[in-house]
Amino acid sequence: MKKDEEVKINAILILEIIGKPKEYLVETLNKIIEQIDKEKGVQIKRKEIKEPIPMKEKAEIMDEEKIQKEDFYTTFAEIEVEADDILYLNALMFKYMPSHIEIISPELIVLSNTGWNEILNELTRRLHGYDEIARVMQVEKAILEKKLRNVLLEKEENKKNKKRKK
Repeated sequence: MKKDEEVKINAILILEIIGKPKEYLVETLNKIIEQIDKEKGVQIKRKEIKEPIPMKEKAEIMDEEKIQKEDFYTTFAEIEVEADDILYLNALMFKYMPSHIEIISPELIVLSNTGWNEILNELTRRLHGYDEIARVMQVEKAILEKKLRNVLLEKEENKKNKKRKK
């Protein structure tokens, strides 16, 4: 496809957030939306941020078990974006991890193998990054578990030594 034939991609993203205090949620979503609007090849066309509700109300609405979610709130933003290319929309997905993405237009997106290569290579790069983080966390967890076992053994030895001294 030639540059002058390219069609922009319109999509709706849903961004969900949980936290407290409730005022902070709206402020945080606004900051995230501002960041998205500054991303290369992406423009915000519309945004709507819902009023935060207590997590326990959401659990009741969703007919879920009442889990201790005291003082926590949840809300979401629905934003419509226009991306110059599918690669930019793909980047938004990884960077901001929306809970839902819906492409509104165009109905058909033609992508060359170069476009697919860029998307798949970015996906692979991100997956390798996440895998590396998971491996580091596993090693750190093993180190912490070993240190904790040593501290517990040392504590047990100290108790035994105290009993012997009595």
